Amino acid sequence: MNLSYNTSYPGIDDLREGARRRTPRFAFEYLDGGCNEDVNLLKNTDDLRQVELKPFYLTPHQPPVLKTELFGHEYDAPFGIAPIGLQGLIWPGAPEILARAAAEHNVPFILSTVSTASIEKIGEITGGKFWYQLYHPADNAIRDDILNRAEAAGCKTLVLLCDVPTFGYRPRDIRNGLAMPPRMTLRNVLQICGKPNWAVRTLLNGTPHFATMKKYMPKGLNMKQLGAYMNATFSGRLNEEKIAPIRDRWKGHVVLKGVASEEDTERAIRLGIDGIIVSNHGGRQVDAGESTVRSLLSVAAKYRGKIRLMVDSGLRTGPDIARALACDAEFTFLGRTFMYAVAALGREGGQHAIAMLKVQLKQVMDQLCCHRVSDLSKHLLRKPG
Repeated sequence: MNLSYNTSYPGIDDLREGARRRTPRFAFEYLDGGCNEDVNLLKNTDDLRQVELKPFYLTPHQPPVLKTELFGHEYDAPFGIAPIGLQGLIWPGAPEILARAAAEHNVPFILSTVSTASIEKIGEITGGKFWYQLYHPADNAIRDDILNRAEAAGCKTLVLLCDVPTFGYRPRDIRNGLAMPPRMTLRNVLQICGKPNWAVRTLLNGTPHFATMKKYMPKGLNMKQLGAYMNATFSGRLNEEKIAPIRDRWKGHVVLKGVASEEDTERAIRLGIDGIIVSNHGGRQVDAGESTVRSLLSVAAKYRGKIRLMVDSGLRTGPDIARALACDAEFTFLGRTFMYAVAALGREGGQHAIAMLKVQLKQVMDQLCCHRVSDLSKHLLRKPG
């Protein structure tokens, strides 16, 4: 296992800039942007970084331990890789790179329904040690087949996405023809010509596509028809009536992702959901919504200990992970950090990001004199103002 990281990219800003330099603008903006005017995208990180932690320098201290139990498994760190759609568009082979790194480092990797690697491929890479995020299809027959495939691939944790009742309004993606699916305009072709490394690797890996959904799609669709098919396939919102039969049939753990309120947390508990990921989809769905850390604080105040509490959206660094854990999250997920790393560093990006985050988190815990991640809440000094 590679525990070192590339010292030329020691921070998130270095990785983001590296990703910007190496990918076409339409791909980078798909990863980097939020919805509407990016208000909630920026608020997620700004509010999280208002959290302040208190060190106890003179207390007896043992070296930090990052190992964290979740759903009966002990992970080597309290963070995992969040699901992102169209990963192979951002960097060729990205989901495979990240899944392999996650398996080697013993942290969870969540595969999205609209990623560019299939359930079966990720199951093979990870030996079945992966999570699967389901965009609920309108057709229950497709839903059931996907669940059967995930189970056959060894997946034990199913993540139900609840915060995409409609696709977010993302001006950059609309301009770039990336609303759903990608569209190659002359402008985009010129951008590709300016990124020869990305272009060659994409040529070698093949055109990115929705690998899990491929078997359900009619053959010979043009871009416009494919867009209409995907919109129709994933139309409609997740609700209690759709969740209940999935909970009844899925033999493993079920997590609800996109929860942002006490009311939805209460419903999740009533439905027998094992855990929630407090999230606002990385600021990509509701620009007028609350930042994730504020949602986390209100949910945790009432429901900690009643359901496993996880969080994503706005976390970029080791200190951000520490802040979120201090606010009573039990586990964290990061998306953009890992994709910036893969876009900047290619095959070594997943290893680099995980190693970097571990080093950063250990440094914070050493500084605070905090032995275990479960003790970080004792160091919470100030919440967002």
